Amino acid sequence: MLGWSLIETLVRNWAIVAIAFTIVTLIVVPLLIILKYVRISLNIMRTTKPPLSRNPLDFSPMTGEPVAFPAYDGLPLEGMLIPAPDDVPRRGMVVFAHEFYSDMHSCARYCRAIHEAGYDIFTFDFRAHGQSEAPPDYTPRQWVSDREMDDMRGAIAWVQSWLEEHGLSRRLGIVGVSRGGCAAVLAAHENPDVAALFVDGAFSTDTTIEHFMKRWAYIFARIRVVYENHPPVFWRFLRWSMMIFARREFKCRFPSVRKAIKRMIPRPMFFVHGEKDSYLPVDQSRRLFALAGQPKALWIAAGARHSEAAIRHPEAYARYSVEFFDAYLSEPSEPPPVVKPVTVPAAPVPV
Repeated sequence: MLGWSLIETLVRNWAIVAIAFTIVTLIVVPLLIILKYVRISLNIMRTTKPPLSRNPLDFSPMTGEPVAFPAYDGLPLEGMLIPAPDDVPRRGMVVFAHEFYSDMHSCARYCRAIHEAGYDIFTFDFRAHGQSEAPPDYTPRQWVSDREMDDMRGAIAWVQSWLEEHGLSRRLGIVGVSRGGCAAVLAAHENPDVAALFVDGAFSTDTTIEHFMKRWAYIFARIRVVYENHPPVFWRFLRWSMMIFARREFKCRFPSVRKAIKRMIPRPMFFVHGEKDSYLPVDQSRRLFALAGQPKALWIAAGARHSEAAIRHPEAYARYSVEFFDAYLSEPSEPPPVVKPVTVPAAPVPV
């Protein structure tokens, strides 16, 4: 009798039942799916680390003047100023932003040729790296956050103050590797004195996390047809939701490099990406390159893994970086030559 009574009640109230079923189908179920994706995405942000294919002894250290300076939020940081060699004309100032799990001394791997060409190099340790302090309320991750932005702002502020004290132009260039490249782009977005950007293995956190979600979807989506047919709007909404949850859990913001490039005043940018990068596919740099203004160039380094182009192709890396800064940052008495388009497979792709 109880079963028949229930059926009769449902029949008499079919409209309410239909509405409830529609709500569950269109709102509750998608919400549960999104929350499940968000949980997995946050786990990716917690645990996924870039491969460390670089050997800490694959370069000879460069020495300079130790510098102590505050980050934008006041945290004490450590850096080093390496003046241009005395036997070559000074050509400008370049700030180096190191990769995650590295320190200021890795500038020797990426910036030696620039320094020898006549550029001052300012390199520093991001918070919780090298000699810089590690705040107790923050765990650094491979995703650039507003904390690393405060470090980058502090470094640029110190450099520009030093340039002014010595009667030099406030213009500067930045070499940034992986997460450091992300911080370089974000800094350039808000500071027009950043005149030229050379970024190696850069990415945008939001689209990179989306890439990982799609890559590993089969692990947590039981119905194959479901995760293979999510429309683009679903992934965009999920990306937005995930960044909100990440901000609450990690107690920091994760700025979008993609949005920064779209909004910044165009300035010269040179993108480098390893052809064999299994951590961040080449497509990540291609996306940023497509959004950048002119002039710009993209070099897909043959056979190189993540941030490994300087190791696999040291001569090409040195030549491209020096030519780039000579063209767009240099302050010599005579105008420097402009970077010429190169079409061989290992060369940058100018547009």
